[in-house]
Amino acid sequence: MPKNGAKLALALALCATPLLAACSGTSTGSDAKEVTVYSADGLKGENGDGWYDKIFKDFQKQTGIKVNYVEGGSGEVVQRALREKSNPQADVLVTLPPFIQQADGKGLLQKYAPQGADQVGGADKAADGTWTSVVNNYFGFIYNKKELKQAPTTWEQLLDGSYKNKLQYSTPGVAGDGTAVLIKAMHDFGGKDAALAYLKKLQANNVGPSASTGKLAPKVDKGELLVANGDVQMNYAQSKTMPNLGIWFPAGQGGKPTTFALPYAAGLVTKAPHSDNGRKLLDFMLGRQAQQEVSEVGGGFSARQDVKAADADAIALTKIMDGVEVFEPDWADIEQNLTSYVEDWKSATGS
Repeated sequence: MPKNGAKLALALALCATPLLAACSGTSTGSDAKEVTVYSADGLKGENGDGWYDKIFKDFQKQTGIKVNYVEGGSGEVVQRALREKSNPQADVLVTLPPFIQQADGKGLLQKYAPQGADQVGGADKAADGTWTSVVNNYFGFIYNKKELKQAPTTWEQLLDGSYKNKLQYSTPGVAGDGTAVLIKAMHDFGGKDAALAYLKKLQANNVGPSASTGKLAPKVDKGELLVANGDVQMNYAQSKTMPNLGIWFPAGQGGKPTTFALPYAAGLVTKAPHSDNGRKLLDFMLGRQAQQEVSEVGGGFSARQDVKAADADAIALTKIMDGVEVFEPDWADIEQNLTSYVEDWKSATGS
């Protein structure tokens, strides 16, 4: 989950054009037929066939409201919204934990419970009503199925010399999935010190930093990398056009593969220029039709507990998660200490 600075830069450049008038703040009337979304990457298809592509088109057809879309890394979109806090340009912010909690803690989100939020599990929405998951997802790793006949099963296997310069993970603190590497390692190794000691060793095989998790999948598919980090939703969607991608989960201390939920969480931006349109879009994203399409169109899991998809993709996704132990991180601790954890990671790895 993401993740992509280049796309954000392109989107920012587009703000100079009338197409994204909302970016410049020139169209702030409550009756303006537009809404601006800042989002972590992963839900918009490379070929215009992602979940965002479908629901934004359907939303505009139903309401007449055009969606202006700006994409970036999970932490990157929050930082941009923070810089604009005194003059908000975005209406809806979508990012991954712990960045959605970070946005909430910095006062970037206003309270709004979209229609259907009562069907979202308590761990997947803010207790104070400032954000709600719209697509459920899980952290994972990918490998090249052509080069590796079997997926790795443990963290320790990745220390083998055969992975030298054939392994890469996105940058903690910048990319949501990169931050997830650190979170999962801390869980699986039983604490920060043990996790950092391992990641220091792993650096001998690591290609180097990457602001974008999404860019790693094509490298794995082509065999430039054997292993990289990712997330189930994004990588499953990518695997439809990248046949060599396989998804796996390193085992924890108990020997079982582990992961944790890494949902795409959405909130209404404080003092959003088009708050009413933002509310309408959040309602639409969490509506039954859009949620029913999360697996088949987006490769993810519905955020609503009362929506049970039975399409082939939903069945395949359930199979991927079979036998994987799902733990719940201490998000309060991670939000409070994320900066120091990332600094400790930089120090340990020399990044």
